[in-house]
Amino acid sequence: MLDTIICILVFITGSVFGSFYTLAVYRIPLKKDITHERSFCPNCNHRLEFLDLIPVFSYIFLGGKCRYCKEKIRPRYLLLEVFSGIVFTLFYISLKIDIFRFDINKIAYLAFGVFYISSLFIIGGIEKEKHNIPNSLLIYNLVISFLYIIYLYIVKISIYKYVIYFVFMLFFTIANCFRLRKNAQSYSLQILALILFLAVLTTEEIVVLGIILTLIITALTKIFNLKKQDKCIPIGAYLCFTNIVLLIINNFIVKL
Repeated sequence: MLDTIICILVFITGSVFGSFYTLAVYRIPLKKDITHERSFCPNCNHRLEFLDLIPVFSYIFLGGKCRYCKEKIRPRYLLLEVFSGIVFTLFYISLKIDIFRFDINKIAYLAFGVFYISSLFIIGGIEKEKHNIPNSLLIYNLVISFLYIIYLYIVKISIYKYVIYFVFMLFFTIANCFRLRKNAQSYSLQILALILFLAVLTTEEIVVLGIILTLIITALTKIFNLKKQDKCIPIGAYLCFTNIVLLIINNFIVKL
């Protein structure tokens, strides 16, 4: 019974994070504040109140429309909140945490996992819409990776390969941030930096499988969109999605 209650609380927490992800995906490309500025309807600009911001339930009770201008709200907001809640719940369960036995390693892994998954949700959302990964998110990834390497060093886990990944990720991120042509597209650099970020926070096996699945999804997308050859395929979003799924599956299989 207690485990069920905790899972419900974790799902609610995940859906709250999902609500934040929708905000971040919308505002970060526009270079708007994501922490202090109150949420508002992008159609009528009316400031949203507490009852408008309850994850999942607000969308359902409002019939998928803004309470003020009656403009339809895109279903992706609801889907992202629900999916985020499910991911958080599965990730928590996969760690096999015993609430009656304090395990600092699992707590630390849970904390890093939340930051990591949050990064992938936001990157995937923005990349799907804009086909671009903002520099601010690449820098955020560097910070999370650096802190994770410090943690591994403290718990006496070999950090040699992680430092190598980090150095290359730092190089690609700097190259992307200070490219010679300000308007030049550096999508390949962003994807390489993302892959190295995945490698630091997971295992090589997960990264390789994620790349393979991404290539399969990309091929299928091409096949079923033959008439839309000019449509950009969100490879980064696919990488984020497959990595989250594989990470959780790996946690269930491997005894932490």
